[in-house]
Amino acid sequence: MADASRSVATVEGRQSGVLLSILSTVAFTFMAYLTIGLSLAVLPRFVDTNLGFGAMLAGLAISVQYVATLLSRPHAGRMADSKGPKRTVITGLVMCAASGALLLMGAFASHLPWLSLGLIFLARLALGCSESCVGTGAIAWGMGQVGHRHTARVISWNGVATYGALAAGAPLGVVIDHRFGFAAVGAISLLIALAALPFARMKRATHVAAEERAPFRTVAARVVPYGIGLALGSVGFGCIATFITLFYAAHGWDNAALALTVFGVVFVSVRFIFARTISTLGGYRVAMVSLSVEAIGLIILCLAHTATMAGIGAAVAGIGFSLVFPALGVEAVHRVPAHSSGSALGVYSVFMDVAMAITGPLGGWIASGMGYNAIYGFAALAAVSSVVLALVLQAQSMREKALAHASMESV
Repeated sequence: MADASRSVATVEGRQSGVLLSILSTVAFTFMAYLTIGLSLAVLPRFVDTNLGFGAMLAGLAISVQYVATLLSRPHAGRMADSKGPKRTVITGLVMCAASGALLLMGAFASHLPWLSLGLIFLARLALGCSESCVGTGAIAWGMGQVGHRHTARVISWNGVATYGALAAGAPLGVVIDHRFGFAAVGAISLLIALAALPFARMKRATHVAAEERAPFRTVAARVVPYGIGLALGSVGFGCIATFITLFYAAHGWDNAALALTVFGVVFVSVRFIFARTISTLGGYRVAMVSLSVEAIGLIILCLAHTATMAGIGAAVAGIGFSLVFPALGVEAVHRVPAHSSGSALGVYSVFMDVAMAITGPLGGWIASGMGYNAIYGFAALAAVSSVVLALVLQAQSMREKALAHASMESV
């Protein structure tokens, strides 16, 4: 009995140690995305109203960050593999601090609108590169600390840190801007990044494998099918994030923000509760179930004729989308050698960036011809297509394992 108790205590201790290692690593993701969230809700108004450039340039100021993230993701992945995740995260935090400083200077230069706008654009470019380095580096760092068998947990907790920080940062940024002005948003962003740097420097670095690395093209070729599945599954999230307020306004409904809040709450809750199902059931199964649930939620949104029905649809879609990224991501990472996992994550994450980038114009084109409800119908079709792709990838993986097993037996 005593031996059994000690065994249980040992296992619980190991599990606590794993969780602590993961949380201490994804904390850097939280800090980086908190700075992203701080400016997300207040930057467009500053560019539009304070600088007087209008809605188009205000929107462009936000989009510049996503372009920088999209272009820098593969480089961040290669850097994590070759220079190490710790150095990648530190580089990202330095760029995050630079972004805060540039935003602060842009606020002080508001009496020179074009100079202020230029500084803001540079700040957004730096923030986009920071997002790539910190996000990819933190996952690779966490995997290096706790082992690849905990990949799903690392990716899941990193997602919780990401969306939790965005959810906290946006309203906090509004409060800071209202009380202290836009310059304070830049100053606090700078301070957050500078505060995180010493902790990143003190944290133990993981071993960087010295063996010859697989060519980047080879890594990309193995990951691309999973990235396509992620992109198809992310269309629904992009449509909800981009068009839900216009969707509600078109129907004359109130509380569009509540639908976004509900989506975010259920998204994070599912990550908390069901993250371990990926390890037990496998990434393919979890992805197919998740994408199917997401499709159901999007169909409810497509058919919604009341605000309550739309809110339920957003909640169900959030439940479904929550585990799509880690479920497919685990299988994508398993397709490449461990020392190329950073590159694999970089390539894989690009597809979500692409999906978010194309959702706006494509969804707007659909809405202009068929109305906002139709957007969610097409998003549901994309999610179903991703289910089919995941099924094909699972079958391919099973065939490869069977062939490998047969070849080992023949030897």
